[in-house]
Amino acid sequence: MKRFYGFDLGDAESCVSRLESDTKEDSAVRYGLPEILPVEGNKSFVTAYAFSASGQLLIGERACCEPRVSRRKIRFKSHFLTDRSVREDVRTFAAGVLGSLYGSGQLIQNEDACFYIGCPAGWDKNTREIYREIFEKCSFPPTRIISESRAALISACQSRHLQVGYDILSRPLLVVDIGSSTTDYAYIEGGHEVEMQTAGEIALGGGLMDEALLELCVQASPHAKQIREVFRQNEAWKNYCEFAARRLKEKYYSDTEYWKKNECADSIRILADAPVTLRLTIDESIARRLENGPVNSLNGRSFCQVFCDSLKHVKEKIEDKSPELIFLTGGVSKMPSIREWCMNLFPDAIVISGNEPEFSVARGLAWSGKIDEQLRAFKADVKKLMDSDAVETIVEKHLDALYTCAVDSLVEPMVGHAAIPVFRKWRSGEIKRLADTDAAMQKEIAAYISSDEAHDLMQKVVARWLRPVGDDLEKYTQPICIRYGIPYTALSLSSYLTLSDMDIRLEARQLFAVDQVTLIIDSLITIITSLLCGGSGIALISSGFAGIAAGAILSVAILLLGRRQMEKQLLNLRLPKAVRKMVPEGALRSRLPQICDAVRQDLHERFETEKNEEITGRMVGEISAQIEDCLMKMAQIVEIPIG
Repeated sequence: MKRFYGFDLGDAESCVSRLESDTKEDSAVRYGLPEILPVEGNKSFVTAYAFSASGQLLIGERACCEPRVSRRKIRFKSHFLTDRSVREDVRTFAAGVLGSLYGSGQLIQNEDACFYIGCPAGWDKNTREIYREIFEKCSFPPTRIISESRAALISACQSRHLQVGYDILSRPLLVVDIGSSTTDYAYIEGGHEVEMQTAGEIALGGGLMDEALLELCVQASPHAKQIREVFRQNEAWKNYCEFAARRLKEKYYSDTEYWKKNECADSIRILADAPVTLRLTIDESIARRLENGPVNSLNGRSFCQVFCDSLKHVKEKIEDKSPELIFLTGGVSKMPSIREWCMNLFPDAIVISGNEPEFSVARGLAWSGKIDEQLRAFKADVKKLMDSDAVETIVEKHLDALYTCAVDSLVEPMVGHAAIPVFRKWRSGEIKRLADTDAAMQKEIAAYISSDEAHDLMQKVVARWLRPVGDDLEKYTQPICIRYGIPYTALSLSSYLTLSDMDIRLEARQLFAVDQVTLIIDSLITIITSLLCGGSGIALISSGFAGIAAGAILSVAILLLGRRQMEKQLLNLRLPKAVRKMVPEGALRSRLPQICDAVRQDLHERFETEKNEEITGRMVGEISAQIEDCLMKMAQIVEIPIG
């Protein structure tokens, strides 16, 4: 895309921004700051439309001021969720904005451009799609709908003067976007956004204060009755006067200290059967009433009460993870009280806002377009890396180390969990013959290598093994991160492995087949028969009369048959329990280290001599696929930092 447009269609006012894909040093957007495009002569224009007597579509202030119109609409977006007819109002107004952009040459037919249009964070996926289709039917360029709070956050991150960068994105951050009809919150933790609706689903925006200010001024007017009758008969005049009240309110809050010593007022001449003048005024006393006085549409509660309650609701949702920074955006955020309320509830947080908070969302929307394009390119580069053989080459290079580490870590517990239980079963008579220990041992080994304990040990093995793998992989991922200006840790396995939800999984049974550890079985049988036959100079069967008798019998048998033949015969003998119990468990345990050393050596030799391309290829493929999946998941959560 060559151009990205941001359209902040608000309930009271709207604005449009534009960001060039490739900025130049001598351009109007030298530092990549989206420019605010004037629509009908105003950077911030009233969300209103009307049809003149000749049928011409008017938008913005002209729609409010034109005396003779066939239809006039203002403040309609706030009813989008409750009134289906508002869809047509949005379509008509959007068409007027599009026509104005084309007419001024700020948008060119069929240019390579896209529009990012904001919506309240509380709108669900279905509502957003309905909203998007409205602009599609107006023949807008490709359009995407994103939350206004996300746009405000991106605007904060990209604003150079705020010095909000990757460091703050590693800490808790709360964006408060106060629009004309809604207040949206976006909570950010570790660069990941969690959108939150205004508490209680209550519409809360600056428009309520506009209505309240107008009502106070009408009440104070000596012509109140006449003015109310005009408003009843002609909604357009009411809308126009409300628009004038909004402008006066913004004027006051832009410099409250100045207006403490000067009068902030305006006069509107209402043309009716008997023309009448409405005087609008605001001072410190009236401002306090706007903030703390009861509002009918809020069920008699004040703006302050509802805002603070919604902020408390947010605090409850994030529990003990209080934000370190609160970023205020939206025209109403200029109110000093807003900052004060936020600081009262989050005393440890830094509260900031942009130089032009009324344009934050529009600029953030345009930035979103460029960021999304960069994200697409970023993910394409990551996918290109995954499609190459780089990961497989690295895994194969380190495969021997993985096997060695797994053997060294698992053999001892595997021998202990298999040999001891089988020995005990044979010693108690549950296993009738030594020959039957073969099947029993295979069962115990299979059970252990599939157990949770073996799984946990393997996870530790994999975690240690992945670190040098990750180091080698960063030779490929770091250039991608540099290219898009994101932290190296975004694609670092080492940093990802510090998380509790590590996704690389490798089971012991993938490395150890039961038939590969038959040496454990053979070793157990050899040790038992050796002990029974007095091997290694240890006369185990010699204590007591029964022991002496058994020892004498075995000695005669060894003389007649020979040691090897006798050991073979023992495999199928059903020895009495008394004889079995004379083989102490301690004698077996004392030989376990020897068994473990022998098994380790045997497994290492088998791996070197018997591994083949099929086994190696399967292991490399399985492990590489999991690493690649992990990298793609990391790429998916890279949202805010790019740009």
